[in-house]
Amino acid sequence: MTSTDAPHLSRLLADAASRRPDGVAIEDADRSATYSELARMADRVATRLARWGVGRGDRVGLFMPKSIEAVAAIHGILQVGAAYVPVDPLSPSLRGVGILADAGVKAAIVAKPLAQALRDAWPGNGPQPRLIVVGEPSDPTDAAWLDVLSDDAPTPLAPPRIADDPAYILYTSGSTGQPKGVTLSHANAFAFIDWCETHLASRDNDRFASHAPFYFDLSVFDLYVSCRHAAPLVLISEALGKDPARLGEFLTIRRIDVWYSAPSILALLADSGGLERIGRRAPRLVLFAGEVFPITSLRRLRNLWPGSTLWNLYGPTETNVCTAFRIPDHIPADRAEAFPIGEVCDPHQARVVDEAGVDVPPDAVGELLISGPGVMRGYFGRPDLTELAFLHDASGHPWYRTGDLVADEGGGIYWFHGRRDRMVKKRGYRIELGEVESALYRHDGVDRAAVVAKADELGVSIAAFIALKPHCKSSIIAMKRHCTTYLPHYMIPDSITFLTALPTTSTDKVDYQRLKALNA
Repeated sequence: MTSTDAPHLSRLLADAASRRPDGVAIEDADRSATYSELARMADRVATRLARWGVGRGDRVGLFMPKSIEAVAAIHGILQVGAAYVPVDPLSPSLRGVGILADAGVKAAIVAKPLAQALRDAWPGNGPQPRLIVVGEPSDPTDAAWLDVLSDDAPTPLAPPRIADDPAYILYTSGSTGQPKGVTLSHANAFAFIDWCETHLASRDNDRFASHAPFYFDLSVFDLYVSCRHAAPLVLISEALGKDPARLGEFLTIRRIDVWYSAPSILALLADSGGLERIGRRAPRLVLFAGEVFPITSLRRLRNLWPGSTLWNLYGPTETNVCTAFRIPDHIPADRAEAFPIGEVCDPHQARVVDEAGVDVPPDAVGELLISGPGVMRGYFGRPDLTELAFLHDASGHPWYRTGDLVADEGGGIYWFHGRRDRMVKKRGYRIELGEVESALYRHDGVDRAAVVAKADELGVSIAAFIALKPHCKSSIIAMKRHCTTYLPHYMIPDSITFLTALPTTSTDKVDYQRLKALNA
């Protein structure tokens, strides 16, 4: 394959704008943009970045809420040949800026309220990135963004399109307290997009919802499958995304045909979204991923949306979706177990191995390994972590270690049996409990801390146990406030318990089993 016909995400917007220049590309709460308008905005962003010397192989940060401008920025970054690094705009500034610094971004596109915090928190061991500052869409004083949009300079020549070039870097929770950047290429993204086109039967006249934030891998489907169809993408804000009553109405008013989110959001919709009301509209295609969907909530959703096609998609950020299972049209009332994670998504391959890396017999539980075009390039700047993440077989072929325990219980259908390590999924977000512990240890008064998780029908909850240094006063409110300085909201412990001393093993290690029993 030559560079000119290599799969490259930057081509999707150009193709869509050529096919449907006046078709709606994107909508938010108050505005919309056609594909030709979105392409012009992306062109201007690409022009500004190219003038600053940003090009192929560089990284550009995205530190702003979901908006039309954010989508234009993503496409502009891709157009100039760089990779985008999205950061949670609601996370503590120290964490967000630390991610951008770790990625070595050459430039960043940042919301005006976050710009000064980024400048103030930037570490002193390197130059600050150039900033394109984006204010409120109606803000006439936002000269930096308006300057980009009104720039009449010609768009720079497109860089060579190399499928293996990084397209985006998504940072996930790290066990050492330092988030790690999963580097995904254009070829990685297209492995998933192509599978979606073959198996999910999306349509050009579908209206896609964008529920997942752009730093979450579910957004890859929303952004690029909709664009490939030149179809409208309807943005859902952070506040609306957590309000099931408004979401239930939103689905009907905005005529949503395709929905993709974590199961916890769909469970909230089923319980509190008013989906049973007369006149409420159900999406035609409903996808969910990121965590186990409790069968009680899934059965309720299936009964409320009997005509929808439901898919359970599975895969860590490092592989995007790598197995899938279509939920049957009817779920028996006596079914008590969750559905499987399904078959491997072609052209990927899977193995199930024991702790020594030896394939286990059918029906036996082992760790799921994945190989194929959707598997990440590696962790940015961390060859040590990348090496640990892969098992190389006798021929040298790499297999990604998912850390998930599964069993093939017949016909190549995999069932999920939990995690091998201390990573959990909460509302679809991946959380390393070690990173939560690391944040707790940054408190001057903490002598020892440990974190455990518990899963039930209501989802996953995180419990912290803390032993304070002598003469330090315990305060749950103060400790949670401390956590907000270092952790995004979804990682803050749901409960905090202060103990005189943490239970330990004979080797003075934290006894997590006793803490789990205490938490239960």
